[in-house]
Amino acid sequence: MAGKIPQKLINRINELSKKKKSIGLTKEELIEQKSLREDYLAAFRATFRSNVEMLQVFNKEGNEVTPEKVKEIQRKKGLRDD
Repeated sequence: MAGKIPQKLINRINELSKKKKSIGLTKEELIEQKSLREDYLAAFRATFRSNVEMLQVFNKEGNEVTPEKVKEIQRKKGLRDD
């Protein structure tokens, strides 16, 4: 589940969270909540990783100082030609 996190997923997580605080969840809902949270975290991590891999860092003088590890990943993905 790479990319943007579906609003439907976030809405359901929030619904279950509110219900848990008010009247509690059934066993099935607790299992669903755990699964949804895992899906959310996987999507968040994939998006975060993608953002970091696209990152370029420049110092005050305007020189690129992107970490070499990030540059290597960018080269492997065809995002750099240096």
